[in-house]
Amino acid sequence: MEYVNPIKKIEKIQAMKKVLRQSSLRDLLLFVIGINTGIKVHDLLYLTVKDVWDGSQTREFLYLKDEKNGEVKAFYLNSKVREVLRDYLASNQLQPDDFLFKSKKNNQPITRQQAYRIINHAAKEVGIQEKIGTHTLRKTFGYHAYRKGVAISILKNIFNQHSTAETLKYIGIDKNEQKLIKVDVNL
Repeated sequence: MEYVNPIKKIEKIQAMKKVLRQSSLRDLLLFVIGINTGIKVHDLLYLTVKDVWDGSQTREFLYLKDEKNGEVKAFYLNSKVREVLRDYLASNQLQPDDFLFKSKKNNQPITRQQAYRIINHAAKEVGIQEKIGTHTLRKTFGYHAYRKGVAISILKNIFNQHSTAETLKYIGIDKNEQKLIKVDVNL
């Protein structure tokens, strides 16, 4: 597997959202959920409508069972995710058991390769030169969560990693790099 990078510049993330919105709300939703939750791409692709929608509104948390240890983890669906999700569900006739990222060819989810093509194409459209892949979504989530003050121990747990150094490297943080971290309680 080739090493890919997080998207560090907020302007590039916003530009990618714009490109994806113009092509497909489904593709935009894939990107937005990925960068806002840190969910593995495999889990992301197999989400169903009922995982995120209770029939009348979006769920506040998405619950996924970890395949390795059987532990159920909760992933917060923030306002950005809920906004795109509402738009997507309003514009599509999906049933509760339908895959959220349903292929246009059949009732199966899009493939990992298709997800890669979607993310890579949008990245190239906005001029991102770094290596981008499906893991970029998770890494982008981790990078920005860390920069906004989320403890590395929490990210380490989300990513099921064993060491702080491993997690810092995964999210693209150079341990010698001294950047200010925003802890914005904003009460």
